[in-house]
Amino acid sequence: MSIYTRPVLLLLSGLLLLTLAIAVLNTLVPLWLAHENLATWQVGMVSSSYFAGNLLGTVLAGHFISRFGFNRSYYIATVLFALGCAGLGLMVGFYSWFIWRFIAGIGCAMIWVVVESALMCSGTSSNRGRLLAAYMMVYYFGTVAGQLLLTKLPTALMSVLPWALVLVLCSVLPLLFTRIVKTQEQPQQSPQVLPMLKLRQARLGVHGCLISGVVLGSLYGLMPLYLNHLGMTDASVGFWMALLVSAGIVGQWPVGRLADRYGRLMVLRVQVFVVILGSLAMLVHAALTPALFILGAAGFTLYPVAMAWACEKIPHQQLVSMNQALLLSYTVGSLIGPSMIALLMQQYSDSLLFLTMASVSFIYLLMLLRKPGQHPNPVAHA
Repeated sequence: MSIYTRPVLLLLSGLLLLTLAIAVLNTLVPLWLAHENLATWQVGMVSSSYFAGNLLGTVLAGHFISRFGFNRSYYIATVLFALGCAGLGLMVGFYSWFIWRFIAGIGCAMIWVVVESALMCSGTSSNRGRLLAAYMMVYYFGTVAGQLLLTKLPTALMSVLPWALVLVLCSVLPLLFTRIVKTQEQPQQSPQVLPMLKLRQARLGVHGCLISGVVLGSLYGLMPLYLNHLGMTDASVGFWMALLVSAGIVGQWPVGRLADRYGRLMVLRVQVFVVILGSLAMLVHAALTPALFILGAAGFTLYPVAMAWACEKIPHQQLVSMNQALLLSYTVGSLIGPSMIALLMQQYSDSLLFLTMASVSFIYLLMLLRKPGQHPNPVAHA
């Protein structure tokens, strides 16, 4: 029996449409603010407000799922994200966009929790990893497609917002034709997130999601600004961001196979080491293409491996809580990373973007090296 049931396929179809809009806005918001001559720290704070919204949305999502179910929670989250996007067209400014990106971040995180939890609850221990792999592939494919759109279409604010909003609203349509039912094992009470963060056996996964948030949040929020400071056009920035995320797509299946064969601990060690190498290589402008590819292949595959590590440590009925906890850890990193690194870039040099990512990755590598060499039972994953 295929694991890609009708509800799963429709859920992933809606996610694809939504991801196109998310990718376009995540790249263009820093560029639009830069064109308005806002300071680097202000651009970083607007990026951080989006991830702060992610943080709140992650906490709220479990309560919505528990009370309203997957479908209605998805609808509510999509409306919130659409509202945050539409608000950008009212007035360009630091404070107004700080608020609207915060609202968009809430909706976006709720959507992630709903989709991830629905997929996890639809699967079993033997196929859950393949569902997660499909989820990550769809998400990254949508991200790349969104970046490539920037190389072909006008990138002015009011040229982008109308069709981006249409994509967001259309992402609801697939779920109107299916109903995602919670399993009987799913608890009716509000999920408890904090206990998941304290689980000793899942700690490496939680920390991995935190570091992944710092790395990816900084790449999404500040890489477009870094490339803009190099004198690149909006279309060129879109191309390089597409290359970065494409490397993440290429790396998904090989990393998953290697983790199945050699264990997640070994793969996590190698991934983090490669992130460090890729970050340092970015300091050499002549090696931009290989450095971006290496950084994307390692950085964008870190989250699913760390997530798979943690999710297999808990029983099925706690999957929603664990997904919330991991996304919470990721969004904390995404919130801290851009805001801290933007200040360093403003005060010193744009090179601090990569030096800081390399430093935090090195700290996580030390944690991985101190972990006793025990491997979890292999499960296929992204």
